[in-house]
Amino acid sequence: MIDDFASLTVDRYAQEAARTDQRKGPGTVGFTMLGLFGETGSLLAEAKKKQRDAASYLGYAPAVTEEIGDVLWYLAAIARRHQLALSDIAAAAQTAGATFSVGGNTALTLHALQPEHMPQSREPTPAFEHSLLALAGEVGLLARQVEGGTSNRHKAEIAARLVTIMRCLIRAANDSGVTLEIAAFKNLQKIFDRWPRERVYPAPSDDDKDAEEQLPRKMVIDVYERTVRGQVYVFQRSQGVYVGDRLTDNALEPDDYRFHDVFHYAYVAVLGWSPVIRALLRRKRKSDPKLDDAEDGARAILIEEGVTSWLFGQAQQLNFFEGVKRGGLPLDMLKHVRQFVAGYEADRCPLWLWEEAILQGYAAFRFLQKNRRGRIGIDFAHRRLRIKELPQ
Repeated sequence: MIDDFASLTVDRYAQEAARTDQRKGPGTVGFTMLGLFGETGSLLAEAKKKQRDAASYLGYAPAVTEEIGDVLWYLAAIARRHQLALSDIAAAAQTAGATFSVGGNTALTLHALQPEHMPQSREPTPAFEHSLLALAGEVGLLARQVEGGTSNRHKAEIAARLVTIMRCLIRAANDSGVTLEIAAFKNLQKIFDRWPRERVYPAPSDDDKDAEEQLPRKMVIDVYERTVRGQVYVFQRSQGVYVGDRLTDNALEPDDYRFHDVFHYAYVAVLGWSPVIRALLRRKRKSDPKLDDAEDGARAILIEEGVTSWLFGQAQQLNFFEGVKRGGLPLDMLKHVRQFVAGYEADRCPLWLWEEAILQGYAAFRFLQKNRRGRIGIDFAHRRLRIKELPQ
């Protein structure tokens, strides 16, 4: 990852962006165009939402920065698929009337594409609207050209159109007060947060606490159904001791949410976080009153339950994520989870780690749906939630 974005060159950004490209090869130009269309549309939508909900729409400025970074990413991807250097495109876009030429621009920085001082804008201005509509129009024209062949003439036409789009993007960034360099850096930061080159597991936040105040690093829980006076409940036991209360679905229509504690166990096994399990196992960090109140208290528990319930609603529509592999959960879904836990310990967990916790939790949930009982194993050393058949 880039350590110092103060000297980020256009070429360096393009190289780093290429590392995060999940779909590579000549047959993916159409997919990339869909991405450029989508992100350009999202950028326009931010301006529209701010105008419509001026007083109540929060996060306009950071959203515009993020969308400009996403447009830049797809612009780099399309250039790469046509064997064009983004630095050559940016150099031609830097000056009005300049034409595209190959080479000699490797030292060009993103910072150099914009004036030293730009007005800060917390809402869309008429100039920003104009530059956005111009950007959208040019992206539409590019789509027509991409439909053509792969001759050298076609490549030159694509290069010229990309220069115009880059020029519009620079103008839009200027008019909105967004620094392209920061937008590019945040774009890479977001993508590596989701699709990292190397998966480095963060240490648990209770590593410095005594064992009785740590979440379990290893634990086995038996989960099973039992009927009591005509009502089916889920019971949980660990080493012969019942864990928590007996559970039902708490819903008019049965949906097996009674097994939902498996998701909390997955958070423990993979994230090293779960205020809910801390409360159930009485492992709150009483030695630190601030942590005990904020991170282990009722509000944190409600937030975890909220995340779990919201994800369950999403999962119901997607067959409880059956068949979804690593890297397959929607980015927006993971970003919503991050918003839920903002300001709490789990906010530090990267998006890819959240995905692992979610997928492992739902794999165990599907097992329980099918078998109605199971033996769950928390293995924090390997960041795994394991499940197997529970003997009758």
